[in-house]
Amino acid sequence: MRRKRLVHAGLAALLMLGGWTASTLPASASGTGAAGTTAAELPASAGLVSAMQHDFGLTKGAAEARLKAERKAANLAPEAQKAAGAVYGGSWFDARTGRLTVAVTPDASAAVRAAVRATGAVLSTVPRSARQLDAAKARIDRLSAPSGVRGWYVDQKAGAVVVDVVRARISDNDVQRFLDRARATGPVTVRSVAEAPGTLAAGTVGGDPYYTGNVRCSIGFSVYGGFVTAGHCGSPSAAVYGWDGSYVGNFQGSSFPGDDYAWVSVGSGWWTVPVVLGWGTVSDQLVRGSAVAPVGSSVCRSGSTTHWHCGTVLALNETVNYSQGAVYQLTKTNVCAEPGDSGGSFISGDQAQGVTSGGWGDCTSGGETWFQPINEILNRYGLTLHTY
Repeated sequence: MRRKRLVHAGLAALLMLGGWTASTLPASASGTGAAGTTAAELPASAGLVSAMQHDFGLTKGAAEARLKAERKAANLAPEAQKAAGAVYGGSWFDARTGRLTVAVTPDASAAVRAAVRATGAVLSTVPRSARQLDAAKARIDRLSAPSGVRGWYVDQKAGAVVVDVVRARISDNDVQRFLDRARATGPVTVRSVAEAPGTLAAGTVGGDPYYTGNVRCSIGFSVYGGFVTAGHCGSPSAAVYGWDGSYVGNFQGSSFPGDDYAWVSVGSGWWTVPVVLGWGTVSDQLVRGSAVAPVGSSVCRSGSTTHWHCGTVLALNETVNYSQGAVYQLTKTNVCAEPGDSGGSFISGDQAQGVTSGGWGDCTSGGETWFQPINEILNRYGLTLHTY
């Protein structure tokens, strides 16, 4: 489409110029929002607010209020966890109240409960600590899972590890043997699901396409010196080509399965900018940090196949059993995706969350998609996120 070509031409100009000044900011970075605040003070651009209105059925004021509340919850979560200490049972964002809930175990002292409340979080009691549940999940991670088992994750509200099993395979002998071994590790709940997930492979601006061999994937986020993406998209040293066919750089590191992340160095006139592509659905999004969005927060995804879609964070630290092997520490969402979206950006407000790994379903009927958290990738390769 001509519109798409023009968009890419403009982005390429930014990338190759290498400058990022006030004159080159998207229109969404100027103007005012609710209560007279400037766009720079809001947790997202006007375009993202519009997308939230559409995807969540919110008014403009409600969308802005939710994004602000989610930003506050993300910033509050580490402080509240520290206050809870050893009796910390997890945390999640409650979209109904707009507040962060922090759980503690029944043996939490009055002083600890008071300290958690003092942070501004809502207090809840759960039967087991996050440490106990994470230990149970780690023991399951050491098991070899059959293909009928889709994955497993900690449900802090329920105080158990949830194991997802493909509905049509739940009676298989190998699945039942796995569940018996999983239950021996600690509290386990079994959930039947429709189908197994798969990977989605088919200027370095988040969501833009790139090519390596006969594979098309999507850029995740710009880092200084390159960009991050999904590991299943390419092997170390593989050459990468941009949307226009020009040489961009090479994979410098890649891991899959076990992890699903990689980073690509850029050169040959390509530069990095702290932007995620909105594809005309919303304004292109500035990236200002990588604070982790709690369970229950809104999150949006940009990819080169299905472009821009939003949903909710469903679970953190999930192990997903792909056909190529298990991948650990993924975040589950109900955002849809399709082949070619792999590696693309997940962003909550203006905070980078991770790169698209895989999923099931599509953007017609819906589904679930997992992403590899951005901070893990940055730490693994010693990279610095390019932010505005």
